[in-house]
Amino acid sequence: MSPAALLVAGAFFMEFLDGTVIATALPDMAKSFGVDAVALNIGISAYLITLAVLIPASGWIADRFGARKIFALALAIFTVASVFCGLATSVNSFVAMRVLQGVGGALMVPVGRLAVLRTTPKHQLITAIATLTWPALVAPIIGPPLGGFITSFASWRWIFFINVPLGIIAIVLALRIIPNIRDDDRRPFDIPGFIATAVAMVSLVYAMEAFGAEGGVRYLPFVLLAVGSLAFGFALRHFKRSPSPMIRLDALQVPTFRVTLYGGSLFRASISAVPFLLPLLFQVGFGMDPFHAGLLVLAVFVGNLTIKPATTPLIRKLGFRRLLLINGALNVLALLACAFLTPQTPVWLIMLILYLGGVFRSIQFTGVSTLAFADVPSPQMSYANTLFSTATQLAVGLGITLGAIGIRLGEKISVWMDLSAIPGISFRLAFVFIALICLLGMTDTLQLSRDAGSSVSKKK
Repeated sequence: MSPAALLVAGAFFMEFLDGTVIATALPDMAKSFGVDAVALNIGISAYLITLAVLIPASGWIADRFGARKIFALALAIFTVASVFCGLATSVNSFVAMRVLQGVGGALMVPVGRLAVLRTTPKHQLITAIATLTWPALVAPIIGPPLGGFITSFASWRWIFFINVPLGIIAIVLALRIIPNIRDDDRRPFDIPGFIATAVAMVSLVYAMEAFGAEGGVRYLPFVLLAVGSLAFGFALRHFKRSPSPMIRLDALQVPTFRVTLYGGSLFRASISAVPFLLPLLFQVGFGMDPFHAGLLVLAVFVGNLTIKPATTPLIRKLGFRRLLLINGALNVLALLACAFLTPQTPVWLIMLILYLGGVFRSIQFTGVSTLAFADVPSPQMSYANTLFSTATQLAVGLGITLGAIGIRLGEKISVWMDLSAIPGISFRLAFVFIALICLLGMTDTLQLSRDAGSSVSKKK
């Protein structure tokens, strides 16, 4: 396992954890700022929107200035912003620093992944991608209980201060370990493409947040969706015609990349809803306290972690197509199993179901992420990475929205079928909804050839 992959994974973990650990600290932060906890949601939204705007430009920035410099700069921006987030005394100053953190995060993830992808031989790609994917799986699970622990025994400010020593160590290592990959062909910055992509991403991410929110102006999400779709359509047309586009769409001609971008995005969206739905099911639906609900959710993390050593051998033995179909079906069943949990279900059975769910989502996540770049030629890697990162960001935002929509659908169905008296029924029906979304995403996998990704898996 390369030192660069380990360092980039560590940086990813710091960033992903920072995005999830804040959720349980919001009430205490709101008291410090003298506002309602709901008012602080803008801090999370501002961070997501900054990521959405800048991720498409990250490939050009890395190619122009070099991956090592930009990755170290991203770490420095993120670390400095963390200090000021911890020192914030008002909502406005906190939001401003979250935007600055978003700048660091938008550069950190795609540039770090690009540095690893470009320097990793094909036969080691599975291990490298498995290393890079575990932060995205683990952080959403352990973030909320860790945030509650820090807030209870220290102060919410330490959620941000703890990033400082980690960030300094990562910067020093980045300057030593990360290869300074850059593109000698100095293409101009695509201003029309950047503006169109920024408008599309902001509109679509904000529309997803608005769809998932309760109350509010109901026509706003549809207006934003329309604006985002028009801007997205213009951006796609521009990218196809421009001689120097911000994002080249050539990688979509690669079957394995295309399948993992389309169907894989639906899988990532459905999986992103799980850390949102499980605590609600246990706390609101079943009446558990946050501590015990958090302990149960940790079973997903254990599943993610324990299967990691077996993922590469499984891919090599079964090949990508068979693995993604078999494991994808098991993943759907694990999501459906959550719909059958009740307050009377034995704790050991709940933990077993969550553990197996963690195992299956970890295998699928690694398989999809590895296959995406298995057949992409090296010259197209920067563009493919930017496109993949942008799609992933949208999928994560869509996941929370799918969870919220699933709950609302569950409430309506439970009333219609006279099931409202059943504990947690709306959350349980939401799991059925996201399981169907996950199943829909699997249909793309059927288009893969039997030897898809064989250059990486060595399975013929």
